[in-house]
Amino acid sequence: MAFRLIVGVHCSVIHPIASLGMPHQTTLIPSAEPLLQFTFVRGMLAALQEKGQNIAPYLERAGIAADALEQSNHPGVTTGQFIALFYAIALDLQDEGLGMFSRPFKQGSFGLVARVGMWAPDLRTALKRMAAAVNLLQDDLQFTLQESRHEAGLQMHWLRSDRPPQPFLLHTLVRVFWRLAAWLIGGSLRVRHFDFAIAAPDDADGYAVAFPAERRYGQAETGFWFDLAQVQTPVLHDEMALRAFLSDSFGQIIAPPRVLGQVSQEARNALLRAYPEWPDVHAVARQLHRSRATLQRQLAAEGTNLQRIKDHLRRDLAISRLSTSDAGLAAIAADLGFSDSGAFQRAFKQWTGKPCGEYRRAR
Repeated sequence: MAFRLIVGVHCSVIHPIASLGMPHQTTLIPSAEPLLQFTFVRGMLAALQEKGQNIAPYLERAGIAADALEQSNHPGVTTGQFIALFYAIALDLQDEGLGMFSRPFKQGSFGLVARVGMWAPDLRTALKRMAAAVNLLQDDLQFTLQESRHEAGLQMHWLRSDRPPQPFLLHTLVRVFWRLAAWLIGGSLRVRHFDFAIAAPDDADGYAVAFPAERRYGQAETGFWFDLAQVQTPVLHDEMALRAFLSDSFGQIIAPPRVLGQVSQEARNALLRAYPEWPDVHAVARQLHRSRATLQRQLAAEGTNLQRIKDHLRRDLAISRLSTSDAGLAAIAADLGFSDSGAFQRAFKQWTGKPCGEYRRAR
């Protein structure tokens, strides 16, 4: 499984334009989005296939052809399909670990761990508390905060001797807890090296996007390491921001990352902090301490614009809300900044290929 992108074309999306004091409008714009390598899908399904479970319903729910696993040169899936596949499995099994742990990582476990960390005074305490919490919630890995003279790291020790860990699980956990730790201290935690207690995959270079530092395989333990001084960084306490983060946590950190530039990621984070409000480019620029023209120029240099970032965030949030809640379509549409339910439903069908009702009935 590789965190690498194969370029392909995704359908155009409908996006709403929301501004303070003005009515919502809906506009159709063209958009191209890279497809995720199909090895992501294989990794997500590995534990289920190992147990002999029928995976066809999950693929169908995500709009992925049932025979796709047999295709060695499959072009890949959209981020929306990948997110939908995660929710299809997690909700059916009631297991956020997708069957990869010896007992279910029950729905809400990740949110609980995040909240434990959020109310810590600093990153050191947050990582210790989160490690203790996740150790109570599963029996396969022992999480500990390790500190040396110059480095600190969250270490993950595999406890089971009867079977090795799924590589997909270790890669995902390292990315999840690194990104969660970074979010807790404001969005940035520079890693010195990522360690994995597994052999290097054949296409190890493809992991550079997801793990932007030295990647060391064949290590005694799995984890990520950063400068020791960072453990003293204060944790940001913001319940509303946490709720928004958890609403899009899979789209942000569990799914293989979109190749977002630094400014694009900052803009996406600014939109998440404001959710369910949808600030315009002037407001986002002010939050990022830039002029509107500078922000637009920097986003253009990264091959995107604020509206496209909004579109992708709305899609991820829509999939999350329809997958995990019984909120009415009108309420979801309003939260996502659409003028009415009809505009939202048209956009959702273009994003996923399925009407909202059919998608929700398939839960």
